[in-house]
Amino acid sequence: METEYIKIYTGDFLTSQRIQQRLEDIGINAVVKNEDESARLAGFANPVPSLQDIYVHETELEKAKTVVDAIKNKI
Repeated sequence: METEYIKIYTGDFLTSQRIQQRLEDIGINAVVKNEDESARLAGFANPVPSLQDIYVHETELEKAKTVVDAIKNKI
């Protein structure tokens, strides 16, 4: 299956939330994939929190990369 969305970040919840908020601030609607939440909703518990993936549309990739780089460099 081909998609027009590209993964730009994989990491912890807090950093993912910061990136998602900054992307929204500049008009980019990111897609966040959270396996823990999917498992919880399906009735399965995951005792160890996993990582979140952030995807953006390919047309917004360059702007999104600058946001991710700026946040990662401040950590």
